[in-house]
Amino acid sequence: MTTAALRAATWRATLLVALAACGFGSITTLMVLGHRNGLTLAGAMAWRYLLATPFLVIIAGPALRGVTRERALLLLVAGGLGQVAISGISLYALRWLDVATLGFLFYTFPAWVAVISVARGLERVDARRLIALLLALSGLVVLLGAPRAAALPLAGVLCALGSALIYAAYIPLLHWMRGPLSASAAAALVIGGAGITYTVAALWRGEFLGAMTPAAWTVIGTLSLVSTVMTFIAFLNGLAVLGPVRTAIISTLEPFYTAVLGAIVLGQAIGPGTGVGGMLIASAVLLLQRQPSPQ
Repeated sequence: MTTAALRAATWRATLLVALAACGFGSITTLMVLGHRNGLTLAGAMAWRYLLATPFLVIIAGPALRGVTRERALLLLVAGGLGQVAISGISLYALRWLDVATLGFLFYTFPAWVAVISVARGLERVDARRLIALLLALSGLVVLLGAPRAAALPLAGVLCALGSALIYAAYIPLLHWMRGPLSASAAAALVIGGAGITYTVAALWRGEFLGAMTPAAWTVIGTLSLVSTVMTFIAFLNGLAVLGPVRTAIISTLEPFYTAVLGAIVLGQAIGPGTGVGGMLIASAVLLLQRQPSPQ
């Protein structure tokens, strides 16, 4: 591949990961709208993944036929347990922490991704990537606000950091488990596993509702098609080119987008720190594009 082609592929992958960050960053706002229309977390997530799975299966098409039973089972289980663990544990931390503190602790995951990747010899973190990582983390501190000086509840801190560590391990694990599969085929299996897990949870809690308002179905449809089908395909395609470390750093765009979307849709106030934090994160993303290689 020529230098120009490599650079173009890197930019395309970066755009895909940025779009995925926006898709993931829409989930919080959509869930607020869903709660206002009678949706619960387990019920909304169950319908989100169940409705997304058939679309992904159709998009994947023949690519699913060549999947071995072992790889299919691995992606189904990892998808279900991984998705539920990340969302469930992080949301459980809200029993003790406010949203800003939870966000600060969870979005340390790019640093954990770098540590895990280096420790396992998966990627090399050079000076440029380290500077980009520090820029992104600094942007998150400005954007979300550092935790209060007062002592934080240990249980909340452990849940928040635990979910960040799980997500940090999940990104390179997903990259490895996908293997030669297309993004749509891998996403179909991962999302299918998450759908099974959340459906069992929703049925057990009595929250698997069928009679819902048109507004609630609109929220679920958006969660399924935009924040799941399109988002996961974009994320996996970008991850395949950029690798776990660069993907994790670029994904720090997510809380900036969430803050802006919350202000537009929900009327939530945003301060000057949002703009400054966003510029620091954008600087990290642009710095990464000067890398001669996506590896």
